[in-house]
Amino acid sequence: MVQEIGGFPIPRRNKRSDGSNVSPEELVERARSLVPQLRVLQEQTETDRRVPQESFQALIDADLYRALMPKRFGGFEHGLDTYVDVAFEIARGCGSTGWVHAITSTYQMLLAMYPLAAQDDVWGVDRRAVSAAAFAPAGELIPVEGGYLLSGKWMFCSGIDNCDWVIVGARFTAGESPPPDDRGFALVPKTEFETEDNWHVVGLAGTGSKNIICSDVFVPVHRFLAAAEARSGRPPGTTVNPAPLYRIPMFTVISISLCAAIMGMAQGAYDEFVDGIRGRITRGASITKAAPMAEIPAVQLRVGEAQASIHAARALIDKDCKALMATVASGEELGVDQRARFKGDQAFAARLATEAVDRLFKGGGGSGLFTQSRMQRYWRDVNAGAMHITMNWDVIGAFAGRVALGLPPDSEQF
Repeated sequence: MVQEIGGFPIPRRNKRSDGSNVSPEELVERARSLVPQLRVLQEQTETDRRVPQESFQALIDADLYRALMPKRFGGFEHGLDTYVDVAFEIARGCGSTGWVHAITSTYQMLLAMYPLAAQDDVWGVDRRAVSAAAFAPAGELIPVEGGYLLSGKWMFCSGIDNCDWVIVGARFTAGESPPPDDRGFALVPKTEFETEDNWHVVGLAGTGSKNIICSDVFVPVHRFLAAAEARSGRPPGTTVNPAPLYRIPMFTVISISLCAAIMGMAQGAYDEFVDGIRGRITRGASITKAAPMAEIPAVQLRVGEAQASIHAARALIDKDCKALMATVASGEELGVDQRARFKGDQAFAARLATEAVDRLFKGGGGSGLFTQSRMQRYWRDVNAGAMHITMNWDVIGAFAGRVALGLPPDSEQF
């Protein structure tokens, strides 16, 4: 029996479990084949305020979550460039689904940085398990025998309804001196936290980025990763997962994931605009007579500018992903200048993509304002994504410029 999502068949999944047979090209094609279905489900996703389980399951069934997963648990360990191409396609189909997929996919990579015992807790039980995350250190950790007690409340846990685990940021209580850092990231199963249904927003509404709450949850030592370890390029998990992929500092990858989703949304908006303009005739309200919109020079200019902006953004990120992978593959550590430049490039690529969508939306006329229009949804979603702190050009551009001028970085998430 053929599985379906929104009335469309899910791409066939090869039954071999070792993952060695799925090439980067095939994985990207699987993602691309889901785009029509995801477009159909955009409105439902937004109405439900979460990614429908059928959509999320389709991503899993297409093996997309194995892209950055370690081979020892059946993953592919593909490069960041392949991951970006996959994430781009999913966001092209649906901004909210693409956002959730892009970030939760990178948490597969982060999980591989934890000690092996934590990886076994997750993938040893279910190799298809996926984690959400909230990195702000909004929790408190109290050392106890064998681990820590965790309490706190975290915002913006995108995809939490679909995930089996969550990674949350926390600090140790004042006066404690636990090694090796005063803060880090606790791994918590779904059975140990509560969800607060507060996600009522105008953009990326379908991401289900709700609050979660923990109260005196026991976290074993092996389910804690110090922030310094996550940034180091040599986290505990690299002793069993030696691939260069897992030596990339965590926050470098997180910003790549958000940028990939934003670029995909921009391409989705471009596709929607171009498809809608072809054959559309103006009513003649602002020009002397009705005319095909595709023949209006101002419209042509907006399309050309948007196309160039999206292509430039993708080229910039592709170049950085390849440079990043080459650096860690050579055994070198990423220097401060490189990290700052990568972060600046990612925020600037997001800016280019967002500006592309703004141009198209403003050039499409009043028809784009109707709630059934996918164009207005892409516009809201891409602008919501660009508001994330790691994509905010005013903040990240100044940060990159500060480092370029020889000043020390002033961000903890670096």
